[in-house]
Amino acid sequence: MTLKAQPIASHFIDGEYVEDTDGTVFESIYPATGEVIARLHAATPAIVEQAIASAKRAQPEWAAMSPTARGRILKRAADIMRERNRELSELETLDTGKPIQETIVADPTSGADSFEFFGGIAAAGLNGSYIPLGGDFAYTKRVPLGVCVGIGAWNYPQQIACWKGAPALVAGNAMVFKPSENTPLGALKIAEILIEAGLPKGLYNVIQGDRETGPLLINHPDVAKVSLTGSVPTGRKVAAAAAGNLKHVTMELGGKSPMIVFEDADIDSAIGGAMLGNFYSTGQVCSNGTRVFVNRKIKAEFLKRLKARTEAMLIGDPMDEATQVGPMASWAQREKVLSYIEKGKAEGATLVAGGGIPNNVSGEGYYVQPTVFADVTDDMTIAREEIFGPVMCVLDFDDEAEVIARANDTEFGLSGGVFTADLTRAHRVVDQLEAGTLWINTYNLCPVEIPFGGSKQSGFGRENSLAALEHYSELKTVYVGMGPVQAPY
Repeated sequence: MTLKAQPIASHFIDGEYVEDTDGTVFESIYPATGEVIARLHAATPAIVEQAIASAKRAQPEWAAMSPTARGRILKRAADIMRERNRELSELETLDTGKPIQETIVADPTSGADSFEFFGGIAAAGLNGSYIPLGGDFAYTKRVPLGVCVGIGAWNYPQQIACWKGAPALVAGNAMVFKPSENTPLGALKIAEILIEAGLPKGLYNVIQGDRETGPLLINHPDVAKVSLTGSVPTGRKVAAAAAGNLKHVTMELGGKSPMIVFEDADIDSAIGGAMLGNFYSTGQVCSNGTRVFVNRKIKAEFLKRLKARTEAMLIGDPMDEATQVGPMASWAQREKVLSYIEKGKAEGATLVAGGGIPNNVSGEGYYVQPTVFADVTDDMTIAREEIFGPVMCVLDFDDEAEVIARANDTEFGLSGGVFTADLTRAHRVVDQLEAGTLWINTYNLCPVEIPFGGSKQSGFGRENSLAALEHYSELKTVYVGMGPVQAPY
C-alpha cells in the first residue's frame, strides 16, 4: 500500500470537504518511518465560524426527529465501518503507528460498536418520567444541548471520534470535532461515512487545528458543551475556559493507575494483564495500570516470567500483522518517554527489561523498547508522573491495607485493577480504590456497554453506556395543573 494518505481537504463541514489555505500548514507523519504522508491546514477563525454555523443550522431539525430515526442512521454507519474495517485500520496505523494487528480489532471496530450501541438504545435511553402529584402531575423529558464540541487525543483517534459523536448525535445534538494535530486523518473518514449513512449535512463537522484552535471552539457563544480527551493540564485549561461561560463539560484525562497483584493471583494472567495494561498501543493508553504493585512473596517469580515475555515481544513494521509493538505516535512523545526512562535509572530503579531504542527498526521511526523497572518506590518520578509510553513500574507490597493506601496516594483517579483468587478480597479492595473504572482479574477492557471515566484529577463525566446520554442532554421538567389556580390574593 502507498504511504500517502492526503485527504481531499483539511476540514469536513456541512457534508463536504473544505479548505482554507490561509490556515497554518502542518504535516501528518507516519511514526514508523518519519515520512510525511499528508499536509493539512489548521482551521482559521473563518473555518471555525463556518463549522459552528453549519452545526447550529442543522441541529434543530435533527432534534425534531424521533430517536429511533436518528439511531437508524448511526447503525447504518456502524455497518459501513465494519465493511471497511481493513481500510480504516490501515489508515489508523498510518495515523498513529499502532500495529495493524491492534487496529484491525480495536480501533474502527470499537467506533462501530459505539454507533451500533447508541443507535440501538436511542428510543429507550432518552425517555423521561411521569410523576403523579395527586390531581396534578408532572413529567420530565430529555432534550439535546445544541452544538457540542469534541476534542480528541492522538492515541485512539477514530474511536474517540465515535465515542463522542455517537451519544451526541443520537441525543439530538450537532458536533464539531477537532482531532489531535498528530493524528488528523481518521476523523475525516468517520465524517464521510456518517454522510453516506444518511446523516443530514452539518451535524458532524471535523476541523483541524492545534492548541490555538481549541479556544476558538470552547469560547464560541453558540457552543453548549465541550468534551475533551487529553492530559490533565489541558483538561484544567479547557474546564476553566468552559466554566467562564457555564458550558457543559466532560473530561476524560490522564492517570497513573494502580494494578495490584496479590500472592494468590494466577501469575501468568496477572502478567498478561500488566503487559496489556502497559504495552498495548505502545503504552499510549490513559487507563494503563502503570504502577504494578506485586506482593513481595511472588515478586521474584513474577519478574522472571515478565522479563521473558516482555523480551519476546515482536517490535517492527506496524503494517506487518506479526508485529506486536509499533512506534510512539510522535518524535516528541518518544523523547519524553526516553527522558523518563533515564530518570528511572538515575533515581535507583532496577531496569529489568528494555530501557532504550530497539536496534531492528528504522532509525527514523519513533520506537521505544517495552521497558520494565523493578524496586520502584512511591516517591520516584516514574511512579508519580504519567509517562504515556511503554514503561512499567513494579512496586513491592506486603499487606492489603498498605497497598490500598499507597495505590490511592496520587492526584489521579482514572483506573485500577486487582488480581487475586479471593473474590471477596477483590471486591473489598476495588471498593476502596479511588478511581472511576476498575477491573478484577483482567485489565483495560472497555466495551461500549459500560461507563468509562475517572475521578479526582482524571476528569469527570462518562464515556459510553447509558450514562453518556446524560452528558449530552439535559432534563426538562413540566408541571401540569389539572384544576383552577387558587391564589391568596
